[in-house]
Amino acid sequence: MDFQLDETQQEIAALAADVLGRESDTPWKALGEAGLLALAVPERLGGDGLGVLETAVLLTEVGRRAVDVPALATLALGVLPIVAHGTEEQQNALLPLVTEQHGVLTAALSEPSRPLPVSPRTTAGPDGITGTKINVPYAGDAVRMLVSTDSGVFVVDPEQPGVSVVDGTVTFEDARGDLLAGADVRRFALAGACAVADGVLAGALDLTVKHVGTRHQFGKPLATFQSAAALVADVYIASRTLHLAALTAAWSLDDADLDTAAYWLAAEALPAVHSCHHLHGGLGLDITYPMHRYYGMAKELTRFVGGVEHRLGAIDVH
Repeated sequence: MDFQLDETQQEIAALAADVLGRESDTPWKALGEAGLLALAVPERLGGDGLGVLETAVLLTEVGRRAVDVPALATLALGVLPIVAHGTEEQQNALLPLVTEQHGVLTAALSEPSRPLPVSPRTTAGPDGITGTKINVPYAGDAVRMLVSTDSGVFVVDPEQPGVSVVDGTVTFEDARGDLLAGADVRRFALAGACAVADGVLAGALDLTVKHVGTRHQFGKPLATFQSAAALVADVYIASRTLHLAALTAAWSLDDADLDTAAYWLAAEALPAVHSCHHLHGGLGLDITYPMHRYYGMAKELTRFVGGVEHRLGAIDVH
């Protein structure tokens, strides 16, 4: 596999970096106005007709700058499965919510004590959808949710009676939805989470390298101390490994590749960002400095994929 980005992917990364690097109170709208929310949308709907890898490039840039935008929720959990499995009618109704209105999509996948289950316990019967989902990203902002059930994935309007949203927990009681036939949102969710984490770790590493190269103690840059250099080297190894694993997962969407990348995320991303925090000392805790955003995103992504033991168990299944 060639791990180098092609020309189109490089242009996406550069444009995303430029848009996200600007001072803006509405970075999500800025991404939409730059056309970056339409990367995977079919050309007949005004999109670019690209795929998972191009979306992963954008998600990585979001993570690299630790920007609080609903990119993972909307693009990986919403747009990609709708493009892959939605009918033309469903695509026509749902995708413009993102590309034209800059609305938020998300997916309700995890259940209490069951992160991203292959076989959900949430039911979908003649009376509607019933069950409880947890860790739903941007649940309170979403205009539509993709809900995994024992009978498939349904697109649900969260404003209807029968849907209750409290923080990231969503309860369904005889809610109505439109079947997205054949959809496996879980694969897109894992690929997307790993792509964001790839950027988070790379961004935290870049920030740390600059810090230890310019911060002096005893008249010398921190980077010249062996202990600091060793910690940075460990973070670099973790970052490069996650990068390769995340790219492989997005390229193949194979269960084994996805589970391997998700395990590396859960096992290494948060400890590596913690090392970056340690190398920053007290500065890393200053809320006016961006380090805390990387730590927060790494923690949320680890929770989203289910944690180390759960991901290790998924690998053991293979």
